[in-house]
Amino acid sequence: MKQRHIEIMDTTLRDGEQTSGVSFSASEKLTIAQLLLTEVKVNRIEIASARVSEGEFQAVKRITEWAAQNGHLDKIEVLTFVDGDTSINWMQKAGAKVMNLLSKGSLNHLTHQLKKTPEQHFKEIAAVVKSANKKGIAVNVYLEDWSNGMRHSKEYVFQYLNFLATQPVQRIMLPDTLGVLIPSETYAYLHEIIQRYPTLHFDFHGHNDYDLSVANALEAVNAGVTGLHLTINGMGERAGNTPLESVVAVLNDFKKDVKTTVNEKALYKVSKLVEAFSGFRISANKPVVGENVFTQTAGIHADGDKKKNLYYNDLMPERFGRRRKYALGKTSGKANIENNLQQLGIQLSDEDLKIVTQRIIELGDRKETVTQDDLPYIISDVLDSSAIGEKVAVENYVLTHSKNMKPSATIRIRFEDGTVEENSPGDGQYDAFMNALKKIYAQKKLPLAKLTDYVVRIPPGGKTDALCETVITWDYNGKEIKTTGLDSDQTVAAIKATQKMLNLV
Repeated sequence: MKQRHIEIMDTTLRDGEQTSGVSFSASEKLTIAQLLLTEVKVNRIEIASARVSEGEFQAVKRITEWAAQNGHLDKIEVLTFVDGDTSINWMQKAGAKVMNLLSKGSLNHLTHQLKKTPEQHFKEIAAVVKSANKKGIAVNVYLEDWSNGMRHSKEYVFQYLNFLATQPVQRIMLPDTLGVLIPSETYAYLHEIIQRYPTLHFDFHGHNDYDLSVANALEAVNAGVTGLHLTINGMGERAGNTPLESVVAVLNDFKKDVKTTVNEKALYKVSKLVEAFSGFRISANKPVVGENVFTQTAGIHADGDKKKNLYYNDLMPERFGRRRKYALGKTSGKANIENNLQQLGIQLSDEDLKIVTQRIIELGDRKETVTQDDLPYIISDVLDSSAIGEKVAVENYVLTHSKNMKPSATIRIRFEDGTVEENSPGDGQYDAFMNALKKIYAQKKLPLAKLTDYVVRIPPGGKTDALCETVITWDYNGKEIKTTGLDSDQTVAAIKATQKMLNLV
């Protein structure tokens, strides 16, 4: 079967940055741009809007310098405006070579925002395109509010497309600016346009206001578009843009007659990086990249997985550089717990397994889930086993914090062969604690896990004396460990979570 290539243009750094409260630094933009082109392997990236700020200019300049050195300059795109040579001059100074010209795709926008006639608008666009091409800048054109244009002023849209067909533009980009389309409309509008202009290159740019952006992207491909505009984690204004990770998975599984260059295995890593840089946390149940989407909770599902993979589908976690997990809670069955014990290298007799299962179910009635890292403690508690006991304990500590003075910690750690005491300063109380702990473990020549993530959860509406849960993620020899601590003091909760890690290691 001959496959049709679909261009993927990622606009996380431009349209995705319009997510409320998100602003990437120049260094962050460069890092994300490099990963998108070299690891995720998208075809093009839209990185900024012209004339926005000095910081935006510096970010574009750094990206274009890197891209020029590495053969990617033609993949770097900037949103520009119908403003004579102003945007063009900005692009030249920034070193960019591809402009995405923002124009009006609906008569409503043209009449009430620009207060111009179609003929006036087209004349100004023609002048910008001519000037840009003369200065070595390629032009793509956005038809802003195109979806409403097709609904309410179709004659204007076709008048505009007739004009664009005469212009030296590379791509015509059709955005559902307000996210109003349903899949059947997306297909009908795009199919009509592509049938009328079969030689032109059309991109579809969706928004997710009705949670239909992935379905609309699929219908756009069915209608014959050549390119899709997407963002990592579906970042974007209001409900966001079309998520790249979901669309790629859908196309790979349901559109065998098309192909993309995107590397699925890199999607999760880049998703987590964008999440960290943006501070925009994605939901745990977000398809493909969410924390829980490859976690089985029901015991019957875990049992089915062991018996001919009865509950597997084509969305295998390994495709995205991830692995399946089995949650522990009140719906856990024996198979769920066995899978977790196997990952920890622990074997129990059938009788002991029944006792542990019962205890996890009881805990699940009070707490939604039990983590895999809680298992050794549950086993130790339930079975009174010395095999998995508390071999390391934080016996005592003094934490100091004074105004205009560096925090410090003095700690005493008890091992099976005695206690060791150390002190150290730090950038915060917990940092000082960890610095002192590192000294102790260096003295005893013992391995220590590396902290990779630190999350504090406080109940909504909690008061100053409310319990807070600290969840710390550690890396130990390439294995991810998560430990939790619970206390009304955040630092004490973190120390409790750290003690759990010391015993697991």
